[in-house]
Amino acid sequence: MDYSQIIKLAWRELDGDRHEIKGVFDVSAKVSTNHVYKVSFYKREPVFAKLSEYGHYEDFKEDHIIINNLANNLEFPYQMFLAQSLVKRNELFIYRYHEEERSAWVVFYNPILIKEKLPRRLEEKQIKKLGRELARFHKACTNVSNQLPHSSKNVIMDIQRLKRSINMDEIKMCEAHRDMILRHADHFLENADKANYMTEIETIPVFVDWNIGNFSVTSDGKFYSRWDYDWFRMSSRVMDFYFFARVVSDVGDRTVFSYLVDPLMEDRFMMFLKEYHRIFPLTEPEVRLIKETYRFFILNYVIKDGPYFFRKYYSNKLIKEAYDTYFPVMDANYRVEKILKTLKL
Repeated sequence: MDYSQIIKLAWRELDGDRHEIKGVFDVSAKVSTNHVYKVSFYKREPVFAKLSEYGHYEDFKEDHIIINNLANNLEFPYQMFLAQSLVKRNELFIYRYHEEERSAWVVFYNPILIKEKLPRRLEEKQIKKLGRELARFHKACTNVSNQLPHSSKNVIMDIQRLKRSINMDEIKMCEAHRDMILRHADHFLENADKANYMTEIETIPVFVDWNIGNFSVTSDGKFYSRWDYDWFRMSSRVMDFYFFARVVSDVGDRTVFSYLVDPLMEDRFMMFLKEYHRIFPLTEPEVRLIKETYRFFILNYVIKDGPYFFRKYYSNKLIKEAYDTYFPVMDANYRVEKILKTLKL
């Protein structure tokens, strides 16, 4: 599939022949199967294009409509935090390319200004600021949640879909791994039910993948700009803690990383949570879901979708780690109890 040519076809449908493309440059992180391109022109400012051939067009469309609505409705000081997508006739423009056996979708968005990027390993004062700032951003997302379009997906449906795929042999694995995955899927559904996920946990837009390379901050640690929306869900705010635990970890953030549960136990993550909790208090059911967000990510994004979304070598690495390291320690409840004690809940 000629991705550059698809980008050019998409731009022609959006803009006609008004602005001639000078060049299309791949600026992707080379970890996932999503592709990001910088598109330059002779007589206008550049734009960025995100191209995906993963999943389903309707899911891609739904996610980006919600994200664009959020970008246009966030309150001060986050009204310019998210990259805004280009529209055509007042509707978000998404180009749909189709071949006999392959399809791809393209969305364009304007470049956003970038301030400072956090260092790979944060100092204590940066961890505290980050905890407070995520709390304020989550408050802003909560305030506009009712103004956003409805999302047809939720984490319960994702795990139920995983179970169906395994039972129908759509995901190939050995018997021992099959039993392990089904057991952890059941544990997730049981624990989500205990926390009353569907009835008592508030749903807000969360971006899940907060790699340090995905956002910039001001000199005093305030969120300034965010881009690159690989993983997006309307879900519990604690879903975002999955990545922030790793971002504040003593090891530090990495572009190529491991999805291990260890950062949940670090004092640095407890420090982050305490600062977050001061600004936007967590409830006990939400805290009990923090561990489940790790289980969900491994089940849904590594086991179910990983072979399709991540590059092959990286997907194989993550799946091996899941079986060898992650799942064997997943049910240790002392992690949750430590967080509850730290937050005095």
